[in-house]
Amino acid sequence: MTATGADREAAGSTTRGYWWWERRRSVALDVGLALVSALECALEGVEFARDTGLPVPIGVLFGLIAGAVLVVRRRWPIAVVLVSIATTPAEMGFLMGLVGLYTLAASEVPRRITVVLTGMSLFGTFIVTYVRLRQSVTEQADFGPGDWYVPLVSGFMSLGLTAPALLFGLYIGARRRLMESLRERADSLERELSLLADRAEERAEWARTEERTRIAREMHDVVAHRVSLMVVHAAALQAVAPKDPAKAVRNAALVGDMGRQALTELREMLGVLRSGDALAAPAAAGRVPLAEVGRAAAAAAAAASEDGPRLHQLEVLVAQSREAGMTVELSVDGELRPYAPEVEQTAYRVVQEALTNVHKHAAGAKTWVRLAHRGEEVAMQVENGPSDSAAADAGLPSGGNGLIGMRERVLGLGGVFVSGPTDAGGFRVSAVLPDRG
Repeated sequence: MTATGADREAAGSTTRGYWWWERRRSVALDVGLALVSALECALEGVEFARDTGLPVPIGVLFGLIAGAVLVVRRRWPIAVVLVSIATTPAEMGFLMGLVGLYTLAASEVPRRITVVLTGMSLFGTFIVTYVRLRQSVTEQADFGPGDWYVPLVSGFMSLGLTAPALLFGLYIGARRRLMESLRERADSLERELSLLADRAEERAEWARTEERTRIAREMHDVVAHRVSLMVVHAAALQAVAPKDPAKAVRNAALVGDMGRQALTELREMLGVLRSGDALAAPAAAGRVPLAEVGRAAAAAAAAASEDGPRLHQLEVLVAQSREAGMTVELSVDGELRPYAPEVEQTAYRVVQEALTNVHKHAAGAKTWVRLAHRGEEVAMQVENGPSDSAAADAGLPSGGNGLIGMRERVLGLGGVFVSGPTDAGGFRVSAVLPDRG
């Protein structure tokens, strides 16, 4: 991968500051070319001064000034080409003309300007070559070529002095623009990959958070309900032990059964958690791939859904609350049919948590559990009356997460959840889940 634009600017800051040059080697190259061009033009200025009758120092000075213009070829390539065209009749600036045309073709100057200046340079070179060649042919009496010789040779010579520099400059300019385009594309791709990596990390973190929330919700439902019933039975056991030993024995057996059930459910849930151990090693080494997180979360959710409770176990759930001393009635409308595992588990947990809240907050209240199987949905409602002031409060603590967990479960399946107090002083929890079978 290439460095980003910011990295390149930071790396190039130590080499800039030389007017229009970007690197030290560019300075050295242009200054060297300008010195060679100035020396060439100075030597050619001697011949030019003799032909025109000017003093030789003036011709040399003119050549030095004209040749030194090559130092600004990167900044003003048009000016360099114009100077080389202007010095063509003086037959000086051979190197300046070649380098100027190359720089002009490789630069970002509009193509129409390049074509016009190249045509002017070609025409000027052709005229000078034609005149000099005609004079040479005239001076040689024993050499008598046809009329085609001078124009043809002049054309070939002018093309040879113009076309190679122009074509090479066009090639270098196109290659430079291609490399810049590829570099920009690589920078853009690197930025996109960085954004995708950040987004993947965010999605992975979101998946982990969702899975932690789901596991916390499951453990809350299991532990809160079972332990609440155990606390209620323990309170009843404490109250009836001196008066009715037989009932105390039954309550103790119920507490033991509920404890074993709670341990079984917790063991199943911990088994689901251990199924993600394969993900722990990559997580310790660094970032966890999103696909691995997604697969682990999906596997854990699927395992929890397959092993979770079902709607046909509601009668057992209600019976356990009755055994704990709650007056609860269960009514079912419609014919029981199988639903998707997550739908049945959510419906069961909603009823379970609602009954747990009655144990916590409305001791001795009469409770109604209604389940309705409709065409494309299943509805459940748990309503309790006001608490019985004569009933002893078990003193169960509340974390305030029960209703939040129920709402999250129902809304996560696209259902509707409503809860709130009733006019009679009780509380009602209602939920409707779509049939996702």
